[in-house]
Amino acid sequence: MATTSSRRGTASTASAKRPRQRELAAQSTQESILRAATKVFAKHGFAGGRIEQISKAANSHDRMIYYYFGSKEELFIAVIEDAYRRFNEAESKVVLSLEDPVEDMKTIVRFMWNYYQQHPEFITLLNSENLHRGKHISKSLRAREYSSAAISLLDGVLAKGAASGVFRADLRARDIYLMSAALAYFYLSNRFTLSAFLGENLDEPEALAQWEAFITAAVIRQVSAKVETSETAAA
Repeated sequence: MATTSSRRGTASTASAKRPRQRELAAQSTQESILRAATKVFAKHGFAGGRIEQISKAANSHDRMIYYYFGSKEELFIAVIEDAYRRFNEAESKVVLSLEDPVEDMKTIVRFMWNYYQQHPEFITLLNSENLHRGKHISKSLRAREYSSAAISLLDGVLAKGAASGVFRADLRARDIYLMSAALAYFYLSNRFTLSAFLGENLDEPEALAQWEAFITAAVIRQVSAKVETSETAAA
């Protein structure tokens, strides 16, 4: 027969488990809503994405969305923040040699190119937000912290390359990030209309591989200390 103290211990353990179970259930619900909202906003944009669509896709209820996220706008901001977070997590797993700055720079450029291809929702979400002139993400308190990791990674490679004499010393990591992102992002986000305009299928594997090689070479030429830039030629 169980003693009073053992019964109390069992009750205490069960009581301690309940808050933990509720916490896990709440976290699971929020994650389901976030995943569903990502799909809906990526397909329909902020304006076209409806709360009832999201709650249905998440197998949840409208009230739960408002309970956890407050409003449609706050949910949209959370979706974009999560998209940046996942980009950072993937980038943090990129393996650099730390001995060959040129190869490390190529690795970073290729990562960005491949990530955009593998996560088209990232591009469509950003396209939607840019249509709104960034008015939602500008309210985020976390947006800047997501950019710092990407810039820091590039900054380290550029510093290593400059120290070894293979990269120019006057470069900003922000500029190389913008260059790499622009060359990858523009091609992928506009490849369907550009295919019609140019009369060739830019979505073919061969075309994608050729552009990856092109943008990688373009970035390396830009950062190389051995290539005379237009600025130095004009000086």
